[in-house]
Amino acid sequence: MSGKKAKLYDATVPGVQRPVPAPASEALHPDMMRLAALHREAEETALLANLLGRAPYAAAFLALAAVLLAGPAAATESLAPLVVWLGLVALGLGAAVRAYARTIGAPFERASLHRFAQDLGAVLTYMGFAWGAGAFLALPVTAGPLAAASFAVLPPVAVAASLRNRMAALQFLAPATLLSAFAAVLRPLPDGALASALILLAAAAVAGIATWLGHRPGRGHSLLRLAELPFGKHRAL
Repeated sequence: MSGKKAKLYDATVPGVQRPVPAPASEALHPDMMRLAALHREAEETALLANLLGRAPYAAAFLALAAVLLAGPAAATESLAPLVVWLGLVALGLGAAVRAYARTIGAPFERASLHRFAQDLGAVLTYMGFAWGAGAFLALPVTAGPLAAASFAVLPPVAVAASLRNRMAALQFLAPATLLSAFAAVLRPLPDGALASALILLAAAAVAGIATWLGHRPGRGHSLLRLAELPFGKHRAL
């Protein structure tokens, strides 16, 4: 068999020699494999570019929500904590704007889009803590359970709807709701225990719905998976 490639045969049936099919990886033509890889890259780039395009809507909503909350709070609460909270929110929004401005000049460059996805993930985590701090610094002390739950849960829902990404919602939701739940008991708010329980139940419901939507067939890759961050694999909303 020198100079010739030996054939593999199936010897399970005595006296019958049938060629064993080549493995699928060997059977694929190299051009087809390259075409599949290009398709995956194009799909990934499109998803990340869409994420880039949706990010300003999420940032605009958080800015508007902070301003709307600060107005009534300024009439009843001390101004110093409120200014500190607005500064924390503004710092996160500034980081988001900076990441967006740095990337929008090359909106289809994969390396730039991956860097933006990583930066956005960090900004969302920070913004979750900053927003949750508002339950200590900006939420009126007379806020009832429903108002406290709305403050903690509605912004993450809006962020998820804007970005259409499950992991983005959870990155913002977890710190925002945990800090708000602690604030309801520690400040305390009226019916603080009930407010805390309502916040946690609402957050669990949002997280459950987001997880269910993220595992439906046909959904794309998540922000963290596309950015190849070391937090596991997830699916988008």
